[in-house]
Amino acid sequence: MPFKTILSLIGTTDTEADIDKAVALTAELEGHLSVLALRTAISPFGTSYPAAAAWLDARQKEIDGLMDVRRMAEDRCRKGGLSFGIDHLYDDRYMIESNIGMRAMYADVVVVGEGIRSDADLRTAAVAATAFHSGTPLLLMPKAGRVSLKPKNVLLAWNGRPQAASAAKAAMEMLAGADAVRLVVIDPDTSYFGNGEEPGADMAAFLARHGAKVDVEQRSSGERETEDVIRQHALELGCDMIVMGAYGHSRLRERIFGGVTASILEGCDVPVFMVR
Repeated sequence: MPFKTILSLIGTTDTEADIDKAVALTAELEGHLSVLALRTAISPFGTSYPAAAAWLDARQKEIDGLMDVRRMAEDRCRKGGLSFGIDHLYDDRYMIESNIGMRAMYADVVVVGEGIRSDADLRTAAVAATAFHSGTPLLLMPKAGRVSLKPKNVLLAWNGRPQAASAAKAAMEMLAGADAVRLVVIDPDTSYFGNGEEPGADMAAFLARHGAKVDVEQRSSGERETEDVIRQHALELGCDMIVMGAYGHSRLRERIFGGVTASILEGCDVPVFMVR
């Protein structure tokens, strides 16, 4: 499926870099860019007049800052000659999450950069809205470097779970168009209820029928965290995209114990295409 409608979520930090990457990405695809500038509203912290007045002043300053971001994004999009739309939202995290989820239903991919990834509330809202509400792919843009949805060298993180299969299918056009796809299985389980006798072989054959050039790699973690192995191997291979499933374990378990998804969300030097 071609990517024609891109929803870009931007915060109030790293805004210029994030919007410039989203503009370049959309221009490459000749698509439409919807930009949503976000800031989590501060909660009231008192009922007395001085406290209430201070809260209103702080709130207005944050709204003014968000409007500055919106105007900057609009200027960047206009200069880029794109088809685009701009909106902003200043509300609590749960309203932001609901709003993103609704908008994401009408997008092919949601892109977030450092401004969202570095803000715990906005990062949580973006992931929950895409992974659990809309099922729309989420593209995580690293702080530095170019981002493209036409990658040449892709690492597909495979663990035999439905979430990884969903990610591979959603990324099929990218995988089929890449020069190389490295299907990587970390600590493969060859049991029937694990990855099978030849871990990764079935998915590699499936992708190959769609024209993807796939090599299967089985790697041992060596007692390192899985996410560290994925990140490091992608850098060693010179990959310009990681494709992976999100929340292969229960969301509650990952909230408590962390996990591959949570760690990758917080930081990765390679663009990550993530689907649940």
